[in-house]
Amino acid sequence: MRLNPFNPGSINVRRAGGGGGRGGMPGGKLGCGGIVIVLIAAVLFGVDPAQMLGSMDQMGGTTATQGQNSPGESATDICDDNQYSLEACNALASLDQTWAARFQEAGLANRFQQPTLAFISGNSVDSGCGRTSAGVGPFYCPADQNIYIHTGFYDQLARMSGEGGDFARLYVVAHEYGHHVQTLTGVSDDIRSRQQRDPRNANQYQVRMELHADCYAGVWAGRNRNLIEPGDFEEGMNAAAAIGDDRLTGGRVSSDNFTHGTSQQRMQALRLGLETADDNRCDAAYLP
Repeated sequence: MRLNPFNPGSINVRRAGGGGGRGGMPGGKLGCGGIVIVLIAAVLFGVDPAQMLGSMDQMGGTTATQGQNSPGESATDICDDNQYSLEACNALASLDQTWAARFQEAGLANRFQQPTLAFISGNSVDSGCGRTSAGVGPFYCPADQNIYIHTGFYDQLARMSGEGGDFARLYVVAHEYGHHVQTLTGVSDDIRSRQQRDPRNANQYQVRMELHADCYAGVWAGRNRNLIEPGDFEEGMNAAAAIGDDRLTGGRVSSDNFTHGTSQQRMQALRLGLETADDNRCDAAYLP
């Protein structure tokens, strides 16, 4: 996807960490395939970290750290760490512009706020949703409106999906941004309220929210169709298929581990958003 370079003064970006040093994904946490599957199935692509950490009460929780930036460190310094961080920053700028325009069109410009992209730089991370291992994969925390990513995760995604293309990685950022939009519009609060009132069907509501975010990721791409390159669509479909609940559990899907949707459902959601470029279609298809 031919994204334009980000404007350093137009995006919110920082470093985030809780210790353990910098570098690639923590080898101890990702050394066993079973642990990888459990962690990614639990948190990958936006599942509410509070459900795993038990540390956030609705939108409250611990106070978020304000970053681990060195004195005088700019957005350019942070984004230029590696190829993946640069891609993520370019995607963030495009997502900011696309969703700000969409809120404007909907007459909701006063409700739009840019999220912060927080690059995890250690083996653990402190967020408004608590402290957790960097090995859990990308997640969005509604308490501080930060998207947390350890760029080493993208190598793991490539091994899982067989895709090393940029659109598979951009899909990750776009999905997490979809959760941010859900927070701004009240969708997240509504889903949590329904889960509390109807705990027996809590996972079904979670699946709807995840597929809705997948669809929103597609909407972003669809509204920037002129930037899509040959092969991007296939990269996105393969990545969506790789992180379906049925794929991650080896087909052993149950009410306890079915939280994000099957591979087929995730591909359908991404395709709906991409082909229609209409978030209203996503709302109609996936919101209860």
